[in-house]
Amino acid sequence: MKFVVYPAVEPERLKAMVASAPTARWVNATTESEAEDAITGAEAFLGKITPAILARADQLAWVQAFTASLEHYMFPQLRMHPSVLTNMRGLFGDVIADQVMGYILCFARSLHTYVRQQVKREYEPVGGESGRVGNLAGPAMVSSMDRATIFLPGSNLGVVGMGGIGLEVARRAMAFGMKVKGVDRFPDRVPTVPGVLKVESVDRLPELLAWSDFAVIAAPETPETRRLFNASMIAHLRPTSYLINVGRGAIVVLDDLTRALARGELAGAALDVFEVEPLPADHLLWSFPNVIITPHTAGYSPVIAGRHLAVLVDNVRRFARGEPLLNRVDKTLWF
Repeated sequence: MKFVVYPAVEPERLKAMVASAPTARWVNATTESEAEDAITGAEAFLGKITPAILARADQLAWVQAFTASLEHYMFPQLRMHPSVLTNMRGLFGDVIADQVMGYILCFARSLHTYVRQQVKREYEPVGGESGRVGNLAGPAMVSSMDRATIFLPGSNLGVVGMGGIGLEVARRAMAFGMKVKGVDRFPDRVPTVPGVLKVESVDRLPELLAWSDFAVIAAPETPETRRLFNASMIAHLRPTSYLINVGRGAIVVLDDLTRALARGELAGAALDVFEVEPLPADHLLWSFPNVIITPHTAGYSPVIAGRHLAVLVDNVRRFARGEPLLNRVDKTLWF
């Protein structure tokens, strides 16, 4: 049995993988040319396969992607090839969901505004009133500060894509008392999570957006989701709603979202991913006070490297023993 790894991994990671198939031949290729030469006779490939590498494969049965997303990985020859493709989904759900709740809490408590004010040394509650808390005067008095906050219990959260990330977002939101609904391409496959009101098919997305105070995109980029959030879809959100995208930048037409925000057609947005990355320094979104921009970091965490290696080691062991592989991908769907 022969395994080819490309790009080359560091010695400690390679050692851990080799330990799961110690009798196999291993090639840790440092160049694409080396990988092309080594793929002949190999049954398994781990890393970034290319058309040139695949063209030289004659015994390839398994391809392991090092990434969860596959929009930059898939190509026609790979889709048609009989090899099994596996990816790294399932590593990031809790980590990304934490960031989503961070965005929601910022909007609910105006923290994103206070951070900007801190830089300018401005000590003033959002909405003004010189620090007076209006509701201390009695329940009938509602201050502009009160209106600048959102009471999360009872607020509506709509999740687009109820996979590992979406389910973790739902669990956290419900812990804050939020009502949760979702849509998914395969709603019947979504595990039951007590408290989630319903999970419906993607054709109910307009109704979900109209219901949502916060709408979270946690879907992968596929031919079906690319540019799904165009002007007509964004228009289903209410002027008091917030859009959060931790899925893929290509899902949201950025010009359409920018126009909607400029016109006040939604309350704000939190974006970790963009159609063009990095977001150009002269883009209008940088100047919007109701937009939170993060540089594609929602999946960052010290726990991810260990989880990533554990999946590789487990799948190598499974392949060597002829056992079912983790995270098999439907190559026609990209996930």
